[in-house]
Amino acid sequence: MATSPKSATPVAAKRAKKKAAEPGSKPFLRFYHSQELRTRTLKVLDTVEAAEKPTDHSGRLTELILELTSSGMDQFFLQSLKATKANFVVQQSAALGLSGVQKLVGTVIRNILGRMDDRQLLSICGSIRQFMT
Repeated sequence: MATSPKSATPVAAKRAKKKAAEPGSKPFLRFYHSQELRTRTLKVLDTVEAAEKPTDHSGRLTELILELTSSGMDQFFLQSLKATKANFVVQQSAALGLSGVQKLVGTVIRNILGRMDDRQLLSICGSIRQFMT
């Protein structure tokens, strides 16, 4: 007696079963980073926010943003690529490409943050804090 084949549940359907966002909330993506990076992030934010002249710390904030960007790119792309068990050459090509992107983005971020005033830097700090919650 033949049995009917089980229908495969698509991956998307499985993911849809996970808790959906609250109605009216905006969609978001989150990445996990090390406790050490979180501690440094909070320390830099505290320093900039408590400073009489936040622009004196724009270099530290810039370096933090670049490190967070690197960490996010690594988790969203490189770690995902490794999870697919892509071959070594593909992984190395992706890492090299992201390294070039990070250098370019780093130059842009340094130029932009270097020109910001105290109020704007504090706004950036507030945004980073919101992303952390």
